[in-house]
Amino acid sequence: MSDIAALFLSAGKNIETVLDGETVHAKILHDVSLDGRYIEGWVYVTPTRVIVTLGDQVTKEMPITAAKSYKTLGLIGSGQLEADVDGTPIILARFNLRQMPLYANAVKFLNKVASGAETPFYTEVEERTCPKCGRIYPDESRICPACINRRQVVKRLMKMAFPHWKLIFVVTLLFWLRAGLNLINPQLFRIFIDEVVAPGQADVRLFVFYISLITLLGPVGQSVCDMTRSLVVTRLSAQLGQDLRNMVYCKLQALSLNYVSKRKTGDLMNRVNNDTGTIQSFIQQQLVSVINDGLMLIGIGTILFITNWQMALMVLVPAPLVMFIMRRAWSTFDRRYHRQWRLSDRTNSLLQDILSGMRVVKAFGQEKREIERFTRYSKRWADVTAANERFYNTFFPLLGFLMGTGSYLLLWRGGVEIWQGEMTLGGLVQYSTYAGMIWGPLRNFTFMPRWFSQAMTAAERVFEILDEHPDVDDKPNAKRVKIAGRVQLEHVYFGYRSYEPVLLDICVDVAEGEMIGLVGHSGAGKSTFINLVCRFYDPDEGRILIDGMDVRDIQQSDLRRQIGVVLQEPFLFSGSIYENIAYAKPDATASEIIRAAKIANAHDFIMRFRDGYDTKVGERGQRLSGGERQRISIARAILHDPRILILDEATASVDTETEQLIQDALAKLVKNRTTFAIAHRLSTLRNANRLFVFEKGKIVEMGTHEDLYNQGGIYRKLVDAQMDLFRMRETSLSAVKE
Repeated sequence: MSDIAALFLSAGKNIETVLDGETVHAKILHDVSLDGRYIEGWVYVTPTRVIVTLGDQVTKEMPITAAKSYKTLGLIGSGQLEADVDGTPIILARFNLRQMPLYANAVKFLNKVASGAETPFYTEVEERTCPKCGRIYPDESRICPACINRRQVVKRLMKMAFPHWKLIFVVTLLFWLRAGLNLINPQLFRIFIDEVVAPGQADVRLFVFYISLITLLGPVGQSVCDMTRSLVVTRLSAQLGQDLRNMVYCKLQALSLNYVSKRKTGDLMNRVNNDTGTIQSFIQQQLVSVINDGLMLIGIGTILFITNWQMALMVLVPAPLVMFIMRRAWSTFDRRYHRQWRLSDRTNSLLQDILSGMRVVKAFGQEKREIERFTRYSKRWADVTAANERFYNTFFPLLGFLMGTGSYLLLWRGGVEIWQGEMTLGGLVQYSTYAGMIWGPLRNFTFMPRWFSQAMTAAERVFEILDEHPDVDDKPNAKRVKIAGRVQLEHVYFGYRSYEPVLLDICVDVAEGEMIGLVGHSGAGKSTFINLVCRFYDPDEGRILIDGMDVRDIQQSDLRRQIGVVLQEPFLFSGSIYENIAYAKPDATASEIIRAAKIANAHDFIMRFRDGYDTKVGERGQRLSGGERQRISIARAILHDPRILILDEATASVDTETEQLIQDALAKLVKNRTTFAIAHRLSTLRNANRLFVFEKGKIVEMGTHEDLYNQGGIYRKLVDAQMDLFRMRETSLSAVKE
C-alpha cells in the first residue's frame, strides 16, 4: 500500500481513539476548506504522526517520516500545509493566515523528524490570544483589557511606594486631620444655631468664640491641611513618577534588540512618558480624593445612623441603585478607554514615522497624502475620544440626579419632625450638612471607574515592560575577558522568528586579525551574521565562540566594549562633533579625540567649521553631509579601539572622492583587528583576506577574491554584473560629455 493511500486509513474515526493517549506537541486550528468555505478542524502534531480532523473526526493521518519534507504556502487570504509524499505534494490543511506562525513553527519540527533527526518540539510562537478569555490581544501588547488583575496591580504599586513610607505616613495623618475637621464643623453649627443665636440668648463672648472656632476649624484649618497635604502628595507622586520612568527606561535599555524592533516607537514612548504620567496623576489627584472621600463616608455614615437611623436610610435610599449601575458600567469604561489609548498609540507612532521620514515625504511630493493619512488617524482618535466624553457627560449627570433624590426625602422628613417638635432647627442644619457631605464622596466615587480604569491599564502596560525578560541575557557566572579576536560559528541556525530561519548551518573559523568580506544579494543573511557576532541576538541552534569561549559566557557589556561598528547610515546624536566622537569613550581627552579624527580624515573638514569640534550636528547629524557623518562615525570607532570591527556598507552612500578618504581611514582602522566588512561595491573588499558569499541564509562560497572569481560561481556572477554596470555608467557619462 502506498504512503498516499495510508493517509486515509483512519478517516472517520474519533480523534481520541486514534490518539490513544499519545503525546500531542501541537493542536493547530485549520478553518478553510479546499474550496474556500469556512470549516472548523484541527491539525495534531505528535512525536511520530500528523493527524488532521474535521470537528472530532479524523480525515487524514500519516507518520511524519512518510513525507520527504513539509512546507507552508501563503495563498490569497489563507495559508496551506503541504507534505511531499513520494514526490507528490499533498495538501494536509488550509487555514487563516493568522495561524501561519503556528504552522511554520510546526513545519520546522516536522522537517527535522522527517530527515531522521531527533529533536524536541519547541513552542516558539507567542499566542496572540488571552489564555483566560480567548480574546485577541490588542496590537503588540500581551495585556488583555478584560482580564487585568487590578488587585495584583494595586499591590505592586503599593510595594513600589513603600520606600517612600515617611511621606505616606505624613499624608495619612493629614487625611485623618482633614476628615476630623470636616466632621466637627456641622456639630459646631448645630450648637451655634440652637444655643448661641437662639431667641433669648445674648452672650456676645460665646457668639464671638463659636464664630472664631468655626472659622479656624473650618475654612482656615481645612485650607492649611489641604495646602500641606497637596505639597506632600505632589512630592510623593513626583518621586513615584520618576521611579517608574527610570525603571521603565532602564528596562528598555536592558531588553534585547529583538523586543524593541518589534514594537512601535510611539508605543514605547507612551509607556515611558504618558503611562507613567497617568499613574502619577492618579496618585497625586484621584487617589487623594478617593482616600479622603472614603474616610468622610465612613465618619459621616456612622454619625448619621447614630443620630437618626430612619433619616439616614432615606438619605441612602438611592445608593444601592447607583452602585449597581456603576458596577454594570465598569466594563464599558474599560473597553472604551482601552480603544481610545490604542488609537492614541497608533497616531503617535504614525506621527513619529512621518517626521522621521520627512525628507522622503518632501522628495516625492507626498505632503498632501501624509496630511490625509494623519488626518484619518487623528479623526478616528478624536471620534472615539468625543464618543467617550459624550457617554461620560451623559452618564454621570443622570447618576447625580438619582443621588439628589435622597436630599429631597431628608428635607421632607426633617421639616415634619421640626413641626412636631422632635427636631431642632440646628439639628436639621447639622443633619442636612452631613447629608450633603456624604453625597459629595458618593458622587466622587462614581468617577472612580474612569480614573481607576485609566490608572490600572497604564500600570499594567508599564509592568508589562518591567516583567519582560531579555531574549539576550547575561548568565549569572558570565565573565569579563580581554578579546584577542578569533571568531568561530559552529552549526549556527537563526531566524528573527525562530520558525522562519534566516541563517542555516553556518560554520566558519576566523583567525585573529583576519579581514573577512561578506558578499551576497540583499536578504541573503549578511547583516544577520554580524548581528549574531555582536550578540544582538542569540542563535536558535549552534554556538558562537570568541577566542574559544561561548559568547553567552561573556558579559555583554564587556563584549560590546571590544566590538566596534561602522554602519552604512551612521547615527549621530544631537549635540556637538566633539560629543559624538567621545560617545565611544566619555572620559577621552581632547588630544585623543583629535587624534582619532585625524586618523579618520575628519580633522580637516571639522576645522573648516566656524566652531570646530563644538559645531552642533543637528538631529541625527542632518547638518553634515553623508561622508562627513561617516568619517565622524569612523573616528568614534577608532577612539573605541575595538578588537573586532564591523563595517556595514561603510562607503555605500558617498561619492568617489569621499569614498577614497573613507577607504584610507578604514585601512588605518582595520590594522591588527578582526574585521567583518559588508559591501555591495566589491572593490571595497580588495584588502580582505577571505570572502564569504551568502545565498539564501547559507555560506555557499568561501575564499580569496582570485579563487572565487576563477571558480566561476555566484561570486563571479556578482563581480561581472557590477563590472557591466560600471561600463554602462562610463558609457553614459561619455555620451553626456560628447
